[in-house]
Amino acid sequence: MYSEEKTVKSELVFDGKVVKLYVDEAELDNGTKAYRELIKHPGGVCVLPIDENGDIYMVRQFRYPFMTALYELPAGKLEFGEDHRTCGIRELKEETGAEADEIEYMGCIYPTVAYDTEIIHMYLARGLHFGEQKLDEGEFLDVVKMPFEKAFEMAMNGELPDAKTQTAILKAKILLDKR
Repeated sequence: MYSEEKTVKSELVFDGKVVKLYVDEAELDNGTKAYRELIKHPGGVCVLPIDENGDIYMVRQFRYPFMTALYELPAGKLEFGEDHRTCGIRELKEETGAEADEIEYMGCIYPTVAYDTEIIHMYLARGLHFGEQKLDEGEFLDVVKMPFEKAFEMAMNGELPDAKTQTAILKAKILLDKR
């Protein structure tokens, strides 16, 4: 049986550009105290752009925590209070140069539920038109075009370890197969 916890006190110990780290004291149902480390994150968005030929556009970029380059869907961090659809449209254009005639919401995921408030919203983009990328300063990535079925196989074979990318590809597979 699950129990609820009540926050007794909360202390901000790090106020960064991307996250805020709190150490909270929580009271458990049985009255005992527990400490919780909590990262507050504004959330993010990812977009799966698919063209009329069934090819998708991913990005490959170096990810510092893992010291390697990963394949991911175009994505970005929300500003606190920002509309996730607006962010997705912006990030798709910035990272791939693409704009879409249709943006379909595929739901959200909570990627790290034990200590992080981040929620990632996922979109499927169709009717693509390409222009120039508008990468953020200090952002370096390659745009990679691949057949959707290859990306699906990569997700199933563990070759796409990024959670938002895996989830969006698997959800899109079900949506596209139904059509």
